[in-house]
Amino acid sequence: MGATTLTATLVDNVRARRWRSFDLQLCLYMVLLIVLGLVMGYSVGYAEAGDAADLSQTVKTLIWATIGLIIFFTAASVDYHWLQTLTMPIYLFVLGLLALTLMIGTNLFGAQLSITVAGLDFQFSEVAKVLMVVVLATFLSGRREKVGKLSTLVGAAVLMAIPTALVFRQPDLGTALVFVAILIGMLFMSGASIGWMGIFTGATVAVAPLLVQTLENYQRQRLFCFLDPGADPQGACYQLIQSLNAVGSGGLFGQGLTAGRQNQLGFLPVQSTDFIFTVVAEELGFIGSILVLVIFGLLIWRILAIGWGARDALGMMMAVGLASMLLFQIMVNVGMVIGIMPVTGIPLPFITYGGSSLISLMFGMGILQSVRMHARKPTF
Repeated sequence: MGATTLTATLVDNVRARRWRSFDLQLCLYMVLLIVLGLVMGYSVGYAEAGDAADLSQTVKTLIWATIGLIIFFTAASVDYHWLQTLTMPIYLFVLGLLALTLMIGTNLFGAQLSITVAGLDFQFSEVAKVLMVVVLATFLSGRREKVGKLSTLVGAAVLMAIPTALVFRQPDLGTALVFVAILIGMLFMSGASIGWMGIFTGATVAVAPLLVQTLENYQRQRLFCFLDPGADPQGACYQLIQSLNAVGSGGLFGQGLTAGRQNQLGFLPVQSTDFIFTVVAEELGFIGSILVLVIFGLLIWRILAIGWGARDALGMMMAVGLASMLLFQIMVNVGMVIGIMPVTGIPLPFITYGGSSLISLMFGMGILQSVRMHARKPTF
């Protein structure tokens, strides 16, 4: 789509007064979570700089959020159906990005997760998650009359299997599992055969132990620490134990911003990324943590409401895919922080520090706004 066409589309949408259907609630919940991520990131940086507080992470997040808002409003302004015409280029683009990451990606914690350009790290697997929702939504919406057949399930599984395999090869088990969750959620809500899905799920579970064996030894140890954190308290399970200590020390109302002991003394590695919820729990307490989860719940509710009001199956499937992605990431991230889920490196949406994740999610929310503004009926 050229610049002239895009400008014309923006003008047409304004003239058509589609912005009257703009979902303020979806935007509000998204902004609240981004602001919370900024505050938590500031608290993490405060430990390193004291009263001066290191604002580098906060400033970067503000820049990413600004870019994300531009992308959000641009995506909202354009009819989401234009993505349908670009499905194959988008799919090939995703595969190319993931393959490029494998070839020249920066090694971090034993995995090739990102590519560094001009000093900035780009994690293309985050972009791939949202784009694969678009690809799969187009595929399933185009096979509405055949959605219960085995061919549809196999086709969807093959589409998702290739990017999932590329991500797993990095190796990034957490993101690979997100792809699987997106696939299962979208197949289920599309009306795919429960029987065939059961067989598919059973086969996936059967193959899982073999896939786990391909991971490095330290990765397997870290994965199963939640079963017995005391097995290696100074090694593979150190992060989980410190996380549990931080969550427990938060109590009912928390220790206050920039006052969390585990956070401020730097006991917990990567606390601004995968384990950011420990900072929430320690400094805002149980009440604050519940409020954060309530905001997430409201966001997912709005996403599903937009899907129910979509004018076609494509819009509904996009909403379902994004809701499945967010719900799975929230459940696993919070679960691993409190020790009831394996530590798989899945970020907490909008709150975890990272530009690729934030911008990709805001692009996804922009697509949802487009679905809302082109809805066949109002959503509650």
